[in-house]
Amino acid sequence: MLVESSGWKQAISDQIGEREIMEKQNKLEIEHLLAQYETSLNTSSAALAQSLYAKDGVFMPTGAPSAIGSEEILKSYEFIFSQIQLNIEFSIDEIVVDGNLAFATTSSKGTTLIHANGETVPEENRELFVFEKIDGSWKIARYMFNKTK
Repeated sequence: MLVESSGWKQAISDQIGEREIMEKQNKLEIEHLLAQYETSLNTSSAALAQSLYAKDGVFMPTGAPSAIGSEEILKSYEFIFSQIQLNIEFSIDEIVVDGNLAFATTSSKGTTLIHANGETVPEENRELFVFEKIDGSWKIARYMFNKTK
C-alpha cells in the first residue's frame, strides 16, 4: 500500500514539475515576443509588428479606430510610423498563462519624434496584451494601450 501511495505522489509531483516548466517556457516565449514588438516600434517596422499578431488580431490604439485583422493592422502601423518615430522601452509588469491564452500588462517609457514638426516629446504608456498560442507559437490576439500622463 505504501509503495502505491508513494508512486502516486511521485506522479503528481512530476506533473506539477512539468506544468511549472511549461509555464516558465511559455512566459519566456511571450517575453521574447514582447521584445520583438518593442523592436518593431523602435525601428518603425510595420511588417514586423504585423507578423507578431494573429491573423484575426485586434490593435486598439488610443484615439484611433481599432484595426481588425492582418491587413488593417499593417495599414494602421504604416500610418502611425509615417507620423512618428518611437524610442521606447517596455517593462513587463505581469504575464499570466492559462492554456493557449495569456495576457501581459506592461508599461513603456521613452520619447516620440513627431515627423511633422521635428519635435521630440516624452512618451509613456501602459499596455494590455492578450496572446493566443497558434500552431505552437504565441501571437498577439488583442492589444491596447493608453497614456499614463
